[in-house]
Amino acid sequence: MLEGKRITVIIPAYNEEKRILNVLSKIPEFVDEIIVVDDGSGDNTYGVAGEYSKTDSRVKAFRLEKNCGKGCAMREGVNHASGDVIVFMDADGQHRPEEIVKLVEPIVNDGADFVIGARKFEVQGKRPLHRRLSNIITTRLIRLKLRQYVYDTQSGFRAIRREFVPEIESDRYEVETEVLIKAAKAGARIKEVPVSMIYGVETGHFRLEDVFRFLWALLKF
Repeated sequence: MLEGKRITVIIPAYNEEKRILNVLSKIPEFVDEIIVVDDGSGDNTYGVAGEYSKTDSRVKAFRLEKNCGKGCAMREGVNHASGDVIVFMDADGQHRPEEIVKLVEPIVNDGADFVIGARKFEVQGKRPLHRRLSNIITTRLIRLKLRQYVYDTQSGFRAIRREFVPEIESDRYEVETEVLIKAAKAGARIKEVPVSMIYGVETGHFRLEDVFRFLWALLKF
């Protein structure tokens, strides 16, 4: 624990049987609870996570019967989480588990309520063009909505004080936008910290329809 705070890490996963073990094995010891939610994978993601839980009692694996989307998996994870601070991270190895502490410390030290792992793209290398363009557009629109500057609004690597984790309504990738907007409206103090980012390993489940879902989320929330 950190300053008496219980830390939960939630990992939504879809077809990540080859990568999830590497992520789980690197979760720092100060993390109290690790929740893996298999979003109806067609592979053995759930089995791998479940088997690993036999060697690490912090790990709990859950499975959605059919693929529903990242938002669904995050919602399921929150329903099972017991932590005072909730950390979200991806299962594909893009995020470095050893950097979880950078997200959690500002919250346990009462310097923030919502900490985003900001990806410094110019340092970490080039991203795919479609991801670069979509991120530019969505980020600028969200800044206008929030009326504050947030460098990386779409990062899935983030930590949130439990009382600022909203009821999640979104099913897919627009969930990042929903959670950020709702937390900001609730008065959460938002902070960003630089984190490493490994592109070229992402599984690419983002689809064109997700752009329209984002616009819907921007208007609704």
